[in-house]
This record gives sequence, structure tokens and C-alpha cells, in this order.
Amino acid sequence: MSNDEFLTITDDIGEGYYSEKRSKFLAYAHHVTSLEQVKALVAQYRTKYYDARHVCYAYMLGADCSEFRANDDGEPSSTAGKPILGQINSRTLTDVLVVVVRYYGGVNLGTGGLIVAYRTAAADALDHCQVVTQQVEETITYEYPYVMMNDVMRIVKELAPRIVSQTFDNTCTITLAIRKSAAANLRSRLEKLAFGNQ
Repeated sequence: MSNDEFLTITDDIGEGYYSEKRSKFLAYAHHVTSLEQVKALVAQYRTKYYDARHVCYAYMLGADCSEFRANDDGEPSSTAGKPILGQINSRTLTDVLVVVVRYYGGVNLGTGGLIVAYRTAAADALDHCQVVTQQVEETITYEYPYVMMNDVMRIVKELAPRIVSQTFDNTCTITLAIRKSAAANLRSRLEKLAFGNQ
């Protein structure tokens, strides 16, 4: 895995299930790209499963895995969120949220039992996900006079960045997204155009 790639899951929701001593653990794995999405999904599960004892979750965000959190939602410390996060980490995934809903069965599982339950439910949900490799992209915006359109488009054709947006006027603007490792080359090729070099 190069430093401009990372593993995540597709938009299909992975579902998992585990039961122990009449407690039921329903797990759901989602592809997410922002904290807003995480908060909205957790709120939806809290509403949908309003009668459940606990709605625990963990998430990992960003290509560099810099943003993450584990939430026990009232379970003993580190018995729910941490084992869920551990399953995300063990698969080296990011941009993932796993929510585990617990219906209490009337028998305490103890800390060891809870850790196994949350870990197993989370693993089951992630096992039902399709893992994909995504590229870390850098976005480059370039302004140029209309007469340079053909030169700019030739570079776009050769280096094949993704065109995010473009406007055509006396001064044209194009925004391109390209994998991080190729961004410097694209930037320097575009800058050379401004000086009449190709």
C-alpha cells in the first residue's frame, strides 16, 4: 500500500449480529467521510433503537487515520467502543463508522464478556463489507487565458487527473484532483505553461 492509498469500505451497509446470555448485539458498518455524517448516523440509530440499552460506536476518519473516537455509551469503560475501534484498526480501514446496538438480556456479561461481544459483533458487520482501495487526492486549481485551453487540455489528457470543475471565460479556471504522488508533476507542468514552456 503506497502512502497515497488507503483502505475503506463501499457505501453498502455491513450488518453483523451476536448474542450472549439473551443480550443481543446488532452491528452496522458505514462508509463515512465527515464527523457530521458520523453524528447524523449515530443519532438515527439512537432514534430507531430508542428502546435499546446502549448504542455504542467507533469511527476512523481521514487517509492518515488522524480522527477517531470510541464511545461506550454507558457500558463499563473500554468494553464497547475500544473493541469496536480495534476491529476497524485490525483491518487498517479508515472513513468507517461501526455502530453496535445492545439489547440487554437481563444477565450481566462482565467486562470480558462485553469486550468479546462488541468485538465479535463489529467484526461480523465488517466481514459483510466490501473493502476498496482509494487514492489520497490533492486538488489543484489553475487559472489560464482562453488561448491556452488546448495546452491545458493536453496536460489533462496526458496525466489524467479528475476534473472537479471548470469555467470558461476570458480567464478560464480548472480544478483538478489527482493522486497525491502525482500532484507535484501536474502542478509544475501547468506552471510551465504560464511561461510558454511545455
